[in-house]
Amino acid sequence: MIQIKQRLHFLVLIIFSLMHGYGQSKTGSVRPNIIYIYADDLGYGELGSYGQKKIRTPHLDKLAREGIRFTQHYTGAPVCAPARCMLMTGKHAGKSYIRGNYELGEFEDEKEGGQMPLPEGTFTIAKMMKQAGYATGVIGKWGLGMHTNTGDPNKQGFDYFYGYYDQKQAHNFYPTHLWENGKWDSLANPFIYVHKPLSKDENDPAAFARYKGKEYSLDKMVEKTFEFINRYKNKPFFLYLPYTGPHVSLQAPDEAVKEYIGKFEEKPYRGEKGYASTLYPKSTYASMITYMDKKIGLIMELLEKLNLDENTLVMFSSDNGATFDAGGVDTEFFNSVGGLRGRKQDLYEGGIREPFIARWPGKIEAATISDHISVQFDLMATLAELIGVKKPQTDGISFLPALLGNEKQQEEHPYLYFEFPEKSGQVAIRMGKWKGVKSNMKKDKDSPWEIFDIEKDVNETTNVAAAHPGLIKEFEAILKKEHQPSHIRDWEFVNPKFNSSQN
Repeated sequence: MIQIKQRLHFLVLIIFSLMHGYGQSKTGSVRPNIIYIYADDLGYGELGSYGQKKIRTPHLDKLAREGIRFTQHYTGAPVCAPARCMLMTGKHAGKSYIRGNYELGEFEDEKEGGQMPLPEGTFTIAKMMKQAGYATGVIGKWGLGMHTNTGDPNKQGFDYFYGYYDQKQAHNFYPTHLWENGKWDSLANPFIYVHKPLSKDENDPAAFARYKGKEYSLDKMVEKTFEFINRYKNKPFFLYLPYTGPHVSLQAPDEAVKEYIGKFEEKPYRGEKGYASTLYPKSTYASMITYMDKKIGLIMELLEKLNLDENTLVMFSSDNGATFDAGGVDTEFFNSVGGLRGRKQDLYEGGIREPFIARWPGKIEAATISDHISVQFDLMATLAELIGVKKPQTDGISFLPALLGNEKQQEEHPYLYFEFPEKSGQVAIRMGKWKGVKSNMKKDKDSPWEIFDIEKDVNETTNVAAAHPGLIKEFEAILKKEHQPSHIRDWEFVNPKFNSSQN
């Protein structure tokens, strides 16, 4: 009787596995581990493989040489929280539940409140991967809710979380604590209010040293990354790594900063534009990127050591363009957006075009470049196709064919739609070689379109709208089709049901 039950149980497992495709990927091999690394405010031009000349990124450059580099890959939004929401849910900005950095709480530990949480019932990439038998983890900056509400990553499909729940806490790379599955993990750092500038009479190096601690958050997050990979090395895992560099504050370990001191002309930053003061702002910024690159190199070494290298798809991108020169950053000096127009908070190319690198030995051909127009909310559809599950309802299109070198089989987006309620209220549409941008819509929702020929004018210097009235009509029709009303009044600038004089 026991043997019969055991056989029946085994048969059920086989049938269940066949129904869900467990163990086999779309490529016909054992399902790969998937690591998605998400930098914070890293500009399109800040990696050596994307033309950077002053900041060293040898490990990510190696990743590009051994894999594929996309040239026209976009984020869903030009700031942190909505970009993360769109990545996780596969929705574009006209439909996304979160469309801006809606802040709750304050910077102090006792006032930590996070951002608007994902609602209960949200279908995320993590839930999809977990349903398919993957172990799921997120280590880094979450920004989509706290452990005390529906946005808790452990309620949104992740088996494991370590890092910052709250984006405001992530302004400090030497926090008093990080979080592990809802539990406070103390770090050996005093509380630092990074947004307090130095006074005019504070010139001693000791004053700048107040913005440093003993335990650097990235070190702790990489330590937990190693633990996660070791723990799940014998089963498929999906690991999302939204690391926090190079988002300001400008803070990095002394040994990392020393590698750059003397290479640039620079003067101390005293906190005039917010965030932590630092003696060497250019050196610190460069070192934050190089230090993160070094840690990514260590992760790649671990995969090789554990013999996971050839069955792990590693991807790297960034949540939005380089910062708008807050916190002492000089993006002009570093050519952080590769000559593109705009920065973080802009829907011009510099705010939304992102580096995207992927490596999977034996599946992705080394040293390849793809010009496929893709976007981060394509990731859910891509992973669904990769692991052989039914594509969820999403605004994305799988870029798996482009990833694997099958460009002829790659479905193209008819257009990409963007909207962003913060700053001035902006909408953008990328349709083939054409790009339309509407700005200042909070003041005038009927503000005129700018139109750019991205193939000829990637820097968006020449507005050709007057010569293309037909395109304007097409863009207006797309805008009406793709925008759905937001549940937040401050985010509803496309078709507001109120006017600016109302309270």
